[in-house]
Amino acid sequence: MVARARSASFAARVIDWQHAHGRHALPWQGTRDPYRVWLSEIMLQQTQVATVLGYYERFLRRFPDVQSLAAARLDDVFALWSGLGYYSRARNLHRCAQAVVTDHDGRFPSTGEGLARLPGIGRSTAAAIAAFCFGERVAILDGNVKRVLTRALGFDGDLAVAAQERELWAEATRLLPEHGIESYTQGLMDLGATLCLARSPQCPQCPVRPLCAAARNGTQERYPVKSRTLKRGRREHLWLWLRWRDRLWLAQRPETGVWAGLWSLPEFDSVQAFDAASADWPGTGEALPSFTHVLTHLDWTLHPLRWTLPERTASARVKAITDALPAGRWFGIDEALVTGLPAPLRKLLAERF
Repeated sequence: MVARARSASFAARVIDWQHAHGRHALPWQGTRDPYRVWLSEIMLQQTQVATVLGYYERFLRRFPDVQSLAAARLDDVFALWSGLGYYSRARNLHRCAQAVVTDHDGRFPSTGEGLARLPGIGRSTAAAIAAFCFGERVAILDGNVKRVLTRALGFDGDLAVAAQERELWAEATRLLPEHGIESYTQGLMDLGATLCLARSPQCPQCPVRPLCAAARNGTQERYPVKSRTLKRGRREHLWLWLRWRDRLWLAQRPETGVWAGLWSLPEFDSVQAFDAASADWPGTGEALPSFTHVLTHLDWTLHPLRWTLPERTASARVKAITDALPAGRWFGIDEALVTGLPAPLRKLLAERF
């Protein structure tokens, strides 16, 4: 009885706070259209709201519904996604839209369980869509919500262990309110994004502070517990910008790994490797400023080198050069800038072409 009353108090505090102080003006709020909610949830994974806003609006202008997205070329999807990162999300977004159209007659499933069977929709994302669009009483557990709940509950299980993650899911489900699932779900998201921050949590303004074990004990920094931390790597390449007759050579990256499926510049492991490959090339090279692109798990230092082949170079000679590079094709600059490019390449071309 005490535990049930405590759960009800927790949910009520979250709901009341969300009504009074939560976010209400985001463009994907105030709708039960699962397409729009799904799009926002996928974009918001690992990405700040402020960054997502512009992308969301542009994406909807180009693909206003699931049918138009399913019918699009993947390159067009990548082009609109460029700069958001985690490009597997864009690929899965496209696959998911096609699955909804092909397998579900253009209608998203109405339950979290059904939504989680679609490509690229995990359990927490599926639950959010089901709660916001269909009113299903189901728990979410994204990164922000894990932080809120583990602090509030004093949950010190190691979330790198599957059994402990399942236990937290059970706790999240136990805390669900009987009514007001939409406001409760949004409230948890808002708390994690605005008050219960990873660093410098704003505990005095938090509605669940009286019930929060971490705030009571001054142990906010201990939660959530996850023993396996991501090890950052380092990578360094020469980035070849090959030009010929106002065009540039782009290679499509593999479907897995960094920038999967995007069009990018060929890479060389070192200046020496490039010098050996280009020893008999006609034309001239120009070293551009190096930079380090910071990814979640990787610091990637790139050294762009722009090599311009003389316009008079015979097509057969040019073909022999490109045959030795990763498979790709020539792009005009306007065509390149509207295809799927990594954000640092788009910036480089816009500034230097």
